[in-house]
Amino acid sequence: MAAPDTAPALLSQPALETLLHLEGRARAATRLTTLGFTLTNESLALFPYRQAALFLCDALGTLRLSAASGLVSVAEDSPYTTWLSRYVRSLPALDGPTPLDLADAADDIADGWIEWLPGHLLAVPLSAPDGTRVGLALYAREQPWLDDEKALVARLHATYGYCAWALSRSQPHLIERLGQWRHTRAARWTALALAASLLIPVRLSTLAPAEVVALHAPAVAAPQDGVIKVFHVQPNVPVKAGQPLFSLDDTTLFNRREVALKALAIAQADALVAQQKAFDDTRSKAEMAAAQGRVKEKEAELAAISELLGRIEVRAERDGIAVFGDPNDWLGRPVQTGERVMQLADPRDAGVLVWLPVGDALNLEAGAPLRLFLHTQPLSPLDGELLQTSYQAVTSPDGVASYRLRGRFTDSETPRIGLKGTARVSGGWAPLAYYVMRRPLASLREWTGL
Repeated sequence: MAAPDTAPALLSQPALETLLHLEGRARAATRLTTLGFTLTNESLALFPYRQAALFLCDALGTLRLSAASGLVSVAEDSPYTTWLSRYVRSLPALDGPTPLDLADAADDIADGWIEWLPGHLLAVPLSAPDGTRVGLALYAREQPWLDDEKALVARLHATYGYCAWALSRSQPHLIERLGQWRHTRAARWTALALAASLLIPVRLSTLAPAEVVALHAPAVAAPQDGVIKVFHVQPNVPVKAGQPLFSLDDTTLFNRREVALKALAIAQADALVAQQKAFDDTRSKAEMAAAQGRVKEKEAELAAISELLGRIEVRAERDGIAVFGDPNDWLGRPVQTGERVMQLADPRDAGVLVWLPVGDALNLEAGAPLRLFLHTQPLSPLDGELLQTSYQAVTSPDGVASYRLRGRFTDSETPRIGLKGTARVSGGWAPLAYYVMRRPLASLREWTGL
């Protein structure tokens, strides 16, 4: 391996030892991932930087992000990697370590640079012995890059480039062997078997989040407008018929009742005065009738308020399990008449509620088999059958447009209401080729409109 044209200045003993150590680490790498980790993370021992990234050329010569400092693996679809890959592919061919500054960046690049990188960048090409480009290394930091550092970086990356070229040469051997095997009789029989297997009928199925619910659970609603004051039961505990469940705040109604009592007393006193006047003055009989009417009006108002006070405490109409959320989320919260606060579930009437995303929907009919894999016991699935499907998609608790499916268990074992898991719902039969290509074809239609 030839040394680079630009030789580093005279190095101190520690720097020389570090350089030799890094070159030895690069030569000892048996995989490109190991080499990428050494380049992006261990090079920090020789020259300072804050971020590093390694791009390697694929079979078509396109630079693709292979490693980044501080990361075990890189996601190609993240905003950072998407912007960085677009920026690197826009760079011209480089002869050696080239400083790149934010001040020289174009407007469409500067915005991403400010968000993702420090102000000074060093781009170092990786080349094979014949000069072919193998990849590109990037180092970013806040301080400008010095000439002495660039010479040192060039010397180290000559070794990095050679090692990357040597490791990438092991891949074509596998391709050559596959090309030779492709012309054998075994390859033809294998291709025929694979083509025949695509015609095997399989049952269409899909996975969707599910939970155990009560199939027929009456709702316990607020009897009137008010504010919840106290819960008399805890969530998911058994209750008996007639047992208090929760109470609304009675402060407003109690004050209205006191005002109504005072108004009734005044109306009764006015009626008594009018009645006494009627004995001496016949014209006061009309006033007595009006006063008695006001008494009846106040009595009706008092009776209505008393009835509302009697409905402050809500009781269970049947035995069951009180299903609701955290009581602290309800205390002090205003509720309206008819708003559901909890449900009374029968533990013997447990079923499955499945949220099937629109993108995974199948043609499902009542009676279709389903299997529930609970998070608490994933190795012991429960069998069931579909009871009801919805024709209109709604938003699931996870914020995904989904169809609501309900099913019942066919096993003798009934899980506890409230458990969650994943349900596999099975539909009709179709060839294996359709099962494999159904999602790709659907995605292709979304993109092309065909």
